[in-house]
Amino acid sequence: MDAAGLLDAYERMAVVRRTEKAAHDLFLRGLVKGTTHLAAGQEAVAVGASAALRPDDYVFATYRGHHHALARGATPEECLAELMSRATGLCGAKGGSMHLTKAAAGMLGSYAIVGAHLPMAVGAAWSARLRGTQQLAVAFFGDGATNIGAFHEALNLAAVWRLPVLFVCENNLYMEYTPIADVTAVPRPAADRAPAHGIPGEVVDGNDVEAVAEAVERLARRARAGDGPAVLEAETYRHYGHSRADPAAYRPAEEVERWLKHDPLDLARGRLAERGVGADEIARADERARAVVERAVEAAGAAPAPDPREALTDVWADGGAAWRT
Repeated sequence: MDAAGLLDAYERMAVVRRTEKAAHDLFLRGLVKGTTHLAAGQEAVAVGASAALRPDDYVFATYRGHHHALARGATPEECLAELMSRATGLCGAKGGSMHLTKAAAGMLGSYAIVGAHLPMAVGAAWSARLRGTQQLAVAFFGDGATNIGAFHEALNLAAVWRLPVLFVCENNLYMEYTPIADVTAVPRPAADRAPAHGIPGEVVDGNDVEAVAEAVERLARRARAGDGPAVLEAETYRHYGHSRADPAAYRPAEEVERWLKHDPLDLARGRLAERGVGADEIARADERARAVVERAVEAAGAAPAPDPREALTDVWADGGAAWRT
């Protein structure tokens, strides 16, 4: 990235970070029902990958998917309104935190069932192949998903058919509350298993937005050229616990401190300074991010509740609610 591109990526990550913090605060105020799975600390994976993708590419994410929805074009207001069960929410208050979806932007959903979306991404890639669109499907998933069958099934079929799909593992070291290293035979749960399916597996610093963008751009170019899928394992770290019910007391203090010193926003901020971007310009980007999220919180809070009569719309392709066989 040049300095302008990196500054833009930094501002996008700042918007994501502030939106996540707003979701956290709104939950504590009782304005977000259910639970939330925050991705604060993992912003560089979503923003870096999205910077390397085409607008019409497909993205599939996990229940920890706020950052991916925002990176693909959902606004903070749409996301926060969805979390607050407002009619203006991204899914009209039908999805909540774990199911953020914006099909018009290629964000084909966040999925609460671990690994369920990996075969779906393979299907989207197959569709792109059949239609000859040169579109890419990208499945983002956590390290825990590498220990379920759908991971291997998806990689195998994608490899056999040489599909344009990229599997990006956000390895934040923990599968919910269990260290992934305690229950996995290989040190790199995603990248080390890719060769078993005959496809390349790479590891990248998931907190370095430029490194993520470079890796995704290169692997995407390879996939579009017909060379098949790849696995990219992005090493990162979540700042919060698994969910709002989790204080994350199981994480060693020294580990948390080490990773907090490797914050993706701090890394980008330092690199901007090295490239001659002034502190005032960085501060203006921060201020823009703050203003956007503050307005989003206010607008989402003032938005109306959904109309119960709309509960069964969007169930069928034609927007109807009638049962059909």
